[in-house]
Amino acid sequence: MKPFVVGFAICIAGVIGVAAQTPMPKYGVTVTAEKGVDFAKFKTYSWTQGQPSPSKTIDAQVMAAVDRELAALGMTKAAQGPGDVLVAYYSLMRTDVDLKGKAGPDGLPQYPVGTLVVALLEPASRKRLLRLRTDKPIDTEPAKLEAAINSAAAALFAEYPTRKKK
Repeated sequence: MKPFVVGFAICIAGVIGVAAQTPMPKYGVTVTAEKGVDFAKFKTYSWTQGQPSPSKTIDAQVMAAVDRELAALGMTKAAQGPGDVLVAYYSLMRTDVDLKGKAGPDGLPQYPVGTLVVALLEPASRKRLLRLRTDKPIDTEPAKLEAAINSAAAALFAEYPTRKKK
C-alpha cells in the first residue's frame, strides 16, 4: 500500500507543479490572413453556418455587430446568391481560473471568458481567407452582454487587413 501512496503523492505534486507554472492566458485579438489575398476587393458578403451561440438573442446581436463592421469596411450583404466572400462566426464561453489568485471561500478566482471568431471564406471552395479571433473576460449580465459583443466585433475588425498600417 505504501508504494501506491508515494506514487500518488508524486503524481499530485507533478500536476500541482505544472499548474503553478501555467501562465495566465493571453487575451486579445489574433488575425490569420491567407497570403496574396486582396481584401480591398471584397464588396459583398453572404452569411454561412459557423458555430453560432445557442441563444437566439446573442446570435442576432453578434450577426448585427459583424454586419455593422463589414458595412464600415464598405461591404454589403449580397442580395442573391453568394457574395464575394462567405462570413461565418463561431462563439464559445468558458470559465478561466486564476491559479495564482488568492483562494476565497469558493476556491480560486474564476471568471467567464468569451471567444468570438469571424471567418471569411472563399465561396466556391470554402477555403478560409481570414480568421479574426478574440478571447476576453466578459460580463455575462444580459444588460451588459450586447455592449461586450459590440466591443469584441469592433476589436476584431480594427485588425482587418485593409485597416492595418503597411
